Amino acid sequence: MTFNFNNSKNVFLRKEDKSNKGSLDEKIINLLNKINSKENYFTTSSCSGRIVLIIDEEKKMPGLILFRTHNKISLNQLKKEINKILTKKINNKIIYFKQEPCILIVSCWDKEKQWQLFNKAKNNGWKKSGILSLDKKFLIELMSTENISFPVCNMGRNLVNDEFLKIVIKKANYNLERGWEKIKRLEGLIEKV
Repeated sequence: MTFNFNNSKNVFLRKEDKSNKGSLDEKIINLLNKINSKENYFTTSSCSGRIVLIIDEEKKMPGLILFRTHNKISLNQLKKEINKILTKKINNKIIYFKQEPCILIVSCWDKEKQWQLFNKAKNNGWKKSGILSLDKKFLIELMSTENISFPVCNMGRNLVNDEFLKIVIKKANYNLERGWEKIKRLEGLIEKV
C-alpha cells in the first residue's frame, strides 16, 4: 500500500466540514457512521439528495447555488424561491432547477474491499456508481439514479408555469424518497462488507 490508510482515515474524520452547506445531511448520517466504523472504509464526501436552483456555469464557483434543500419541497416554496431570483434580476444567466441523487465517496483499504462495497451498492440501486481510483486511496463514488434538470429562468424571465411545476415537484419529491430508501437499504448491507 502506497499511503497510510489508517492515518488518512483518522485525519480525514477529524476534519471540519468544509462543504458549502456546512453540515452533514441528517438522512445520511447513520450510513456515514456505519461505513466510518468499519475498519476498511471511510467516507470523504456525501449528500442525501437535494433540490437546488443554480446559475448555469461551466466552472464551479461560490454563489452559484441560489436555493438548496435536502428535503421535499412544495409548489409555494419553489415559486417563492423562483420569484426571489427574478427580483434579483440575474441578467444574461440561465437558472436551473435540479433534483440531484444521493451520492457518497468512500476510500477503501484495498481493491478487494473496494470491489466488495462497489458491488454491494451497485446491486442495490446505486446504479450510477463508479471506481474513481484503483490505487492509493481506492476511491469509489456511489450514486443513485434519480435526477431531474431543466431551466426555470432565462435572462430574468420565468420559463415555467404552475401546472408544469406541480408535475416536477411530485416527481422530484418521489425521487428524494427513493434515494432515502436506498440509503436505508445500504445501511443494512454495510455489515456484510
